[in-house]
Amino acid sequence: MVKVFSDSTCDLSQELVERYDISIVPLHIVLGDKEYRDRIEITPEEIYKWSDENKTTPKTSAVSIEDAMNAMKPTIDAGDEIIIFCISESMSTTCNVFRMAAEELDAEEKVSVVDSANLSTGIALLVIEAAVMAKSGCQRADIVTRIEELKPLVRASFMVDTLTYLHRGGRCSSVAALAGSALKLHPKIEVKGGAMVAEKKYRGKYDAIILNYVKDMDDILKKAKKDRVFITHSGCDADVVDKVRNHLAELNVFDEIHETRAGGVISSHCGPGTLGVLFIANE
Repeated sequence: MVKVFSDSTCDLSQELVERYDISIVPLHIVLGDKEYRDRIEITPEEIYKWSDENKTTPKTSAVSIEDAMNAMKPTIDAGDEIIIFCISESMSTTCNVFRMAAEELDAEEKVSVVDSANLSTGIALLVIEAAVMAKSGCQRADIVTRIEELKPLVRASFMVDTLTYLHRGGRCSSVAALAGSALKLHPKIEVKGGAMVAEKKYRGKYDAIILNYVKDMDDILKKAKKDRVFITHSGCDADVVDKVRNHLAELNVFDEIHETRAGGVISSHCGPGTLGVLFIANE
């Protein structure tokens, strides 16, 4: 049997975690001299409050090797195999932590660590594909091979309401050049080659440009893999999310449209009001 794991940056809802039997291992969020486990010990709202009060972006750190080993050991002891998905290796050392944990458990031959080259539900799209294959009885090697084929097809992008968090955190190099621009400038951030890059820039009222951002992707959305699409946000007005959902529904492409809230790690670096539409392009 193959069991699918992911670090907490996949931003899967609890409903989907349970539906697909995914094991989640948390990254850590550091606020001053205190450290918290993502999704377990702190909320995005608490992170924003601390960040605004201290005028700085929280630090995040990889999964601890203790958490990794404790999560994996029962599955290994049961004789099962594991596929683990991690946030892009260019953004975190989490992949390497899981590799070391597998080595400590003498389970390197039973564990595959996948660098998603992505973040948030860009990871979740791959996690679910793997979980569906695992449930159908596919072998670990075959699942990993298929995931590697799908990785370049994941389309992960999002709009940010404020450049402050990305600029403070230094996670998106191209944002630095935009940081001094007018407050009404909103870049579309895309994940390319495992890194975040500021692409097309939008100006105007944020609520209005969110829908423009989605409509600008209509051509590729209409040709997307139809199983599912994610609307992932870090706290947006329900009216805005509903408009995005309605537009995606009107395209009549996707079997499932999922809304998920970004967890603490993604929220720490992107700030409140971030919204993205994430999907897999057709081959």
